[in-house]
Amino acid sequence: MASFAQVGISVNIAPPELPVYEQPVCPGDGYIWTPGYWAWGDSAYYWVPGDWVMAPQVGFLWTPGYWGWRGDGFFFNEGYWGLSVGFYGGINYGFGYFGRGYEGGRWDNGQFFYNTAYNRVNGGAIHNVYNARGGESGGTRVSYNGGKGGIEARATSQEEAAANGRHTAPVAAQTQRAQAARNNPQQRSSANGAAVHPKDLAPIARSAAPHTGNAKLDQKYQKQQDQLNARQNQDRQKLQQQQDKEHQRQSKQQASKVKTQQTEQRHQQQTHQMQARHTQQSQQMQQRQSGGGGGSHGGGGGRH
Repeated sequence: MASFAQVGISVNIAPPELPVYEQPVCPGDGYIWTPGYWAWGDSAYYWVPGDWVMAPQVGFLWTPGYWGWRGDGFFFNEGYWGLSVGFYGGINYGFGYFGRGYEGGRWDNGQFFYNTAYNRVNGGAIHNVYNARGGESGGTRVSYNGGKGGIEARATSQEEAAANGRHTAPVAAQTQRAQAARNNPQQRSSANGAAVHPKDLAPIARSAAPHTGNAKLDQKYQKQQDQLNARQNQDRQKLQQQQDKEHQRQSKQQASKVKTQQTEQRHQQQTHQMQARHTQQSQQMQQRQSGGGGGSHGGGGGRH
């Protein structure tokens, strides 16, 4: 896979799902949206929020960084600025970054035009706008490429050319934002809902089935929702029991600190995968009950 710069640290646990968040309003002409991402530091993932960043040169676009599996761990591929958008792992960061290219705006005669279908723009201050949909992909919030459960996407020849062409590293505002996020305990994955064990998760709320106006059908749909919730609670209990047994076994064996940490990382990955599976099950049921009607456009990285 093509990339600009691969950060040399290998992490053996996958990054958490991309959180859902609101995009701030664009501050002015020439600013490009750079989506949020998970970074690694101090033995944990932390969230670097998305932000509007002034393009370093007219005509430059942002290729987001991404985590990719390399056979023995996850490595982070640094984002970069260039004349075209390169490969970013097929990750759906939302707000125009749906896995391939960028649908959030385009340069035209030295001026950046914003696609208001995917970006929050103050129409009173910025007039170089248009509205066009069509680039959205599925609603997955998976934040890494390759490996178990990862996005299975590969770079095209055009994306490889972008990585090998003229480009520049993140600007100072971006590196400063990443450093501030690392120093903020609230940005760590543990504070962003990346639970280590099922018991750390918030209780499963009773899902309300859609109201069709047909009492008998509504009752049927609600029963399906309740059965799904019960199965998901059973999944949680089963996984928690399995993890508790591992803790007890390691305690008896007086396992080393390194081995204990590896077990905790594996437990976090198991819990994360279960959460992703449950989210997918709930989404599929909602789609079936609503007749397969439109899901959210714009992907897992953000609401639009």
